[in-house]
Amino acid sequence: MAPIKQKRPTPSKKAKKGAGWKFTLDLTHPVEDGILDSANFETFLKERIKVNGKTGNLGNIVTVGRMKNKINVTSERQFSKRYLKYLTKKYLKKNNLRDWLRVVASDKETYELRYFQISQDDEESEADE
Repeated sequence: MAPIKQKRPTPSKKAKKGAGWKFTLDLTHPVEDGILDSANFETFLKERIKVNGKTGNLGNIVTVGRMKNKINVTSERQFSKRYLKYLTKKYLKKNNLRDWLRVVASDKETYELRYFQISQDDEESEADE
């Protein structure tokens, strides 16, 4: 029989210390206009983010922080940026802001709330006819 080779332990990626996933939500425009409260949105995220299938189970795994008009979400475990967009849209719908605001990815790790662009020229031309 052939001798069995033992595998050497390879250094894992988990050995690195640092935040695994960092995402930012930029709320600058709606907060400056006074139609969105960033503190209220931050508490909404803390209540609704699920960890291991349970809400309110953030612990040390996920942290939600607010700096003026930006909300930072950092996670040690895998965290989907798409899930953050889903929760943001859910908040906008709850507060009846979904008709005026949209969630746009401005960067690989950043979402931004922007207003829908409604052109005045189209409305005027329809009114003339």
